Amino acid sequence: MTASKISYDERIVRQYTMQDIRQIAQKIGLAEEDLSLYGNYKAKITRQPDLSKKGHLILLTAVNPTPAGEGKTTLCVGLNDAFNKLQQKSIVTIRQPSMGPVFGIKGGAAGGGKAQVVPMHDINLHFTGDFHAITSAHNLLAAILDNHIYQGNELNIDPKRITWRRVLDMNDRQLRHIVNGLGGDKDGVCRQDGFDITVTSEIMAVFCLAKDFADLRQRLGRMVVAFSTDNQAITCDDLQVTGALCALLRDAFKPNLVQSLEGSPAIIHGGPFANIAHGCNSVMATQYALALADYTVTEAGFGADLGAEKFINIKCRSADLCPDIVTLVVTTRSLKYNGGVAKEQLQEANLAALQKGSANLRKHIENIRDVFKLPCIVALNHFEGDYEDEIEAIRQLCTELGVAMSVCKAWEQGSAGAIDLAKQIMAMIEQQEKPSLSLSYADEDALKDKINSIVCRVYGGQGVSYSRQASQKIAQLEAQGFGHLPICIAKTQYSLSDDKDELGRPKGFTVGVNDIILNAGAGFIVVMTGNVLRMPGLPKRPAAEKIDIDDNEDIVGLF
Repeated sequence: MTASKISYDERIVRQYTMQDIRQIAQKIGLAEEDLSLYGNYKAKITRQPDLSKKGHLILLTAVNPTPAGEGKTTLCVGLNDAFNKLQQKSIVTIRQPSMGPVFGIKGGAAGGGKAQVVPMHDINLHFTGDFHAITSAHNLLAAILDNHIYQGNELNIDPKRITWRRVLDMNDRQLRHIVNGLGGDKDGVCRQDGFDITVTSEIMAVFCLAKDFADLRQRLGRMVVAFSTDNQAITCDDLQVTGALCALLRDAFKPNLVQSLEGSPAIIHGGPFANIAHGCNSVMATQYALALADYTVTEAGFGADLGAEKFINIKCRSADLCPDIVTLVVTTRSLKYNGGVAKEQLQEANLAALQKGSANLRKHIENIRDVFKLPCIVALNHFEGDYEDEIEAIRQLCTELGVAMSVCKAWEQGSAGAIDLAKQIMAMIEQQEKPSLSLSYADEDALKDKINSIVCRVYGGQGVSYSRQASQKIAQLEAQGFGHLPICIAKTQYSLSDDKDELGRPKGFTVGVNDIILNAGAGFIVVMTGNVLRMPGLPKRPAAEKIDIDDNEDIVGLF
């Protein structure tokens, strides 16, 4: 095995010695009997803490990213390390990476440099089996549904109106559209079908939004999987399989406790994408962290137009949460990208492009402060080779807008690189009153009004256009009593619009809605826009080509 396959991030991990997970648990008041151990370095939390105690909630979000990502998870981990370095009891709660991107274009997603969660290889691969349990539960429901039709179809399910596709936690474009049930009479009913990636499964959303096991059961039971020939919604309860799904999810539903390189507690649980799902870790993980620590650091996926909007309009609405402060992550290269610079040239100095792309940062600040009415601080995630004049331009914009800013070097320095950010956040929380949750639309608003509110108020668009199919589905859902549900818009992460090439702060655009998907159990309606896919494909050179095991049987190449 050549040394070149071992990345810098992996070499950093090898320099640290992990603590026994029982020691990590003690830091947040948990004993060994409160855990189900998965070896020495990871555990399930089996005892629910006192949820009446709630510490401060800090949400990390970001500007619209470059295709390479901006290190939001790295900064999230580094900030949590900084709080603990300052002798504050703090827990970071983040999502588990999906193996699709791990083997696809992104590689590992457990932080980076000196701000990582470990055991990194476990977290990026099978971890504690949660994703496998969700995949199995989802596909069991699909099998029961098709078997019901094959065995006589007592519920009069219309095979052409089955909405429950199968899932797999891997990028595989070949499975987006399939025909199943081929063969003879004993091989099932022939019909069109397809696969989505596991993180888009409604069971993943239910898993992440359920407050406790009773809530999980209720949400699973009301998931709509098809419609009958007389237009009646067919649910998981109708198929009498809710109990079996609960059995598959029983252990997975308990939050996972791990640690950072510096031994700070981390809870990793759930992993929906923010561009095609709601993009937040589990409510259970957040509730546990708030009860066990004085500070909870969490992240929402991709840019604030996706992750933060859904964190507030969906997760906070459902779980009665409200961030004390929002940390908006930005990099010089993300603003240059939004200013029109190609990915391959982002390391080059280009102050003019950065200033042009800063309109994107300005819009996200306005959304956090003026739409959601939350305090905001900008965290510049510093990369080696950043130019001082570009950093100063971002600082000047923040001064102009009256928001605080901190230059962070968590990747390079670990906790030391985020101490200033932690101190500023602590001071802001101490000096302010607890914010009140401000949503961008009301439950009773019509579905199209909710969609329009997000597009116009959050994205900055001019309006919304609907395909005939989408308009028909909206009318049907409102007639069936689902009009009160919040909205989960699926769109590109690279732009405020639904066109990935419209960078910066586009104006006058219309978002095109092409389909509507009911997630009755999760409690929201997915709005499909642009060319967003629920089953990604692999790039020409998948990250899988770089992953291997060395002569010591250690995994290499995940970063």
